[in-house]
Amino acid sequence: MNADDVAELIEQNLEDADATVTHPRGPEDEDHLAATVVSPGFEGETLVDQHEMVYDALGDHMTEDIHALELKTYTPEEYAEHEE
Repeated sequence: MNADDVAELIEQNLEDADATVTHPRGPEDEDHLAATVVSPGFEGETLVDQHEMVYDALGDHMTEDIHALELKTYTPEEYAEHEE
C-alpha cells in the first residue's frame, strides 16, 4: 500500500491527526511501513489505546494490505518536546 494513501487514511479517520508514513525497507516493500502520528485525540490515552486508534483508522487495510507497521504516536505537546 502506498505510504501517502496510508497517511491520508489516518488523517481522515483520526481527530486532527498529522501522519507521516514511510517505507523503511524502500518503496518496493509496500507492506512494511513506519508511521509517526500526532493527534490531540491521543491526550489521556495509553500508548496501547493510541495504537489501537491508528489501527482502527486503517480498518481492514491492517489485515489485507499492511503486513507490518512501526508506529510512533504523540500528542501535539509530546511531539513538540520530542522535536526539541
